[in-house]
Amino acid sequence: QVQLVESGGGSVQSGGSLRLSCVHAGYTADNYCVGWLRQAPGEEREGVAAIKGDGYTTYADDVKGRFTISRDEAKNTVYLQMNNLQPEDTATYYCAADSRGDMCTLLLHAGVGFHYWGQGTQVTVSP
Repeated sequence: QVQLVESGGGSVQSGGSLRLSCVHAGYTADNYCVGWLRQAPGEEREGVAAIKGDGYTTYADDVKGRFTISRDEAKNTVYLQMNNLQPEDTATYYCAADSRGDMCTLLLHAGVGFHYWGQGTQVTVSP
């Protein structure tokens, strides 16, 4: 059974930084795509960043240059480093995983389709 547990959310001012963590269990990274997605109130869920087992990464256009996804497989953890946060980044952030690593980019940009989901962590950015 795949389990994903997010942490690291919080409240920051515009321009601040946060690092989200997703501890995973129940799979090996080799073939998996792990993504971070977010959902603001009244909005559809959208992909933010994803990483494949081979280290390939993909990002949404509006976070490129500000957010970095990485992983530490020794700790079974995927991170999302978020810099220069803006009020429009306010959302609940979800970690998600799927064994279809070859569909990583499609899964991320579709915003849905990942098979496994964490419970979410709230990020609030004030002006």
